[in-house]
Amino acid sequence: MIRVSLLCLLFLFGMASSESKCTYPTVLDDQNLTMTSPEIDCSYQKVLDHLNLKKDNKVFTSARPVCKHTNPTKVEVDVYLYAILSLIEKTQTFIPVIWLKMKWNNEWISWNQTQFCNISRISVPKDLLWIPDLFIYEMTEKDNSPPSPYLNIEHDGNSSVEEVMRLVITCKMDVYKFPFDTQECNITFGSAIHQSIEMTFSNSTNSSEATNRTRKVMQQQGEWEFLKIEINPETKEDDSCTRSTIIYTISMKRRPLLYITNLMLPLLFFLLLDLASFLISDEKGEKLGFKVTVLLAVSVLLLILKDILPATSNRTPLIATYCIVTFACLLLSLFETIAVIHLIEKDFVHQETGQDHNPCHTRDQNEKESVGCVITETEREAPCEPLAVQKEVIDEVRMQRHSHLLLLILENLRAMERMLALSTSSNSERKAGYWTTLARRINIAFFTFYLISVILFLSLLCVEWLKPN
Repeated sequence: MIRVSLLCLLFLFGMASSESKCTYPTVLDDQNLTMTSPEIDCSYQKVLDHLNLKKDNKVFTSARPVCKHTNPTKVEVDVYLYAILSLIEKTQTFIPVIWLKMKWNNEWISWNQTQFCNISRISVPKDLLWIPDLFIYEMTEKDNSPPSPYLNIEHDGNSSVEEVMRLVITCKMDVYKFPFDTQECNITFGSAIHQSIEMTFSNSTNSSEATNRTRKVMQQQGEWEFLKIEINPETKEDDSCTRSTIIYTISMKRRPLLYITNLMLPLLFFLLLDLASFLISDEKGEKLGFKVTVLLAVSVLLLILKDILPATSNRTPLIATYCIVTFACLLLSLFETIAVIHLIEKDFVHQETGQDHNPCHTRDQNEKESVGCVITETEREAPCEPLAVQKEVIDEVRMQRHSHLLLLILENLRAMERMLALSTSSNSERKAGYWTTLARRINIAFFTFYLISVILFLSLLCVEWLKPN
């Protein structure tokens, strides 16, 4: 009886199948494909009707698609960097374009692909199925890029969605070695409402695969050079609950050529010009004006630097140290020039006052003749020459045969006058060039100290800049 009943059921089922619109034969060819005929419906809609995927069916969208609530939904997140639009130091904001691919398993979705013309994958609108609530912890602005309207589902329930997203996220930057710096920005993916026992995040590709894939799809980098991507799953604890997250760390290196040519080299050139200004004479005003002009030019470059660097930083950037020390060197050089010019002016004033108080110019003509000084109008700046005793007096004394003692006194007086005149002239010359000589010595000593300091500072700065992290 049992065998007869089974045969009857098979006969009835065969007749019902032959009367339906589509039949699904069970015989497969050598390529494991279902044999089809013109009457067979191989459309995607047949699969949707089988799954009962409709907009008014909220069974697939109202809850997490698991058969048991204790089963966690495993979400795989793969991210590739598509473009680096901007990295703003002032606000510490990173603006990338990423290619996001998310996979999970929907336990309520499945079909036998052999019964539907080997259709193993279909695309459906997003509003028909449940999608994990993906949350980016560092995001500061909502993504305005148009989302993809579809997601892909496979015959075994595996679902996936791909998005191209423009993110505006915070990035804690270290600009200590600007513009030779390397920055690392994190993009943390997780769930906003589900705990780790309900939803876990992982990656299907490792760090090296993500890095190589990013290099292939990268479209724009700007002033930044992409280095690598590191992937680290992590569990966060907050408010007595744990949440599963996955962190993508993007490493980038700045291309410094723009800042070298527009900021660093001009500052170095101004410093070299200031060193060359020591060849200009201090007795004229051109040197002082030249140094003031160089100092003002450096001030303009400091204003440009102010708009680049962030308002707060853990350490003073090396570029700021470079600019401040350069400005301080120029300012110190300006002060030294002012002091040297003051000493030279003081020496000039001393020369003027020395001529006014010269005894050869203050005495009257009778006193000049008695002292033995002869000064003409064309030789006012020359030291007074001792006047030789009148030969007539000596001859007269000899002719009148005065005593030998009187002749000896006259000879001694003439020698004393000559020595006094030479001594006065020597003291006048030494006092007249004293401050000028001192100024020149100060200038040479300061130039030597200035040159050595600049060379040491630039050497130490280059070593610190180029030192690996």
